[in-house]
Amino acid sequence: MSAPISIVIPTLNAGQVLPGTLHALMEGLHSGLIRELIITDGGSEDYTLKLAEAAGAAVVSGPSSRGGQLRRGCAAAKGEWLLILHADTQLQEGWSDIVADHLPSGRPAAFRLRFRASGLGAGWVAGWAYLRSRLFGLPYGDQGLLVRRADYDAAGGYPDQPLMEDVALIRALSGVTLLRADAVTSAERYIRQGWFRRGARNLWTLMRYFLGADPERLAQAYRR
Repeated sequence: MSAPISIVIPTLNAGQVLPGTLHALMEGLHSGLIRELIITDGGSEDYTLKLAEAAGAAVVSGPSSRGGQLRRGCAAAKGEWLLILHADTQLQEGWSDIVADHLPSGRPAAFRLRFRASGLGAGWVAGWAYLRSRLFGLPYGDQGLLVRRADYDAAGGYPDQPLMEDVALIRALSGVTLLRADAVTSAERYIRQGWFRRGARNLWTLMRYFLGADPERLAQAYRR
């Protein structure tokens, strides 16, 4: 029986963060969970693709757009399950046992969010992510997403849009379980922009999306 999980990681000049993410995945390879690694790149100009080649990953290339990259990467996957991770997100040690125990349920799942930082701001944002995931069933992409390929296809997959592609897919899936393992992600943008300022900005962007704002315009405002 072949390993069940295809790992899909979107990248864009992710050379500095990708090694840690790949290292954390090794336990899943050793335990027989991981069938393949797919790097879906949006035009990296650093050494991201060299790292992908060294890791034995299949590389899918195309325009830089998170939704488009994820859609292309998932289309190339052959596993029964997809595990989608951001390039700067490292799964907590022991994640493979928790995921293996979860697979028989067949339900989509995400991880608890934790930052590579400490302090009130980091705790506040991670706490809100926990509540959002548990109460509203709405984890973000930086929490990872584990989903059966059949359920992913039935939900229509990731839309080819530059922002809120993760929210669009989650809303189309039925009931996302929160796993008892952490996805540890970079805090660089929060530290640079301010924890509460960026957190409030993310919430405002989510509200605008729910009210029907165009993802392209939201992405332009988000980048500013």
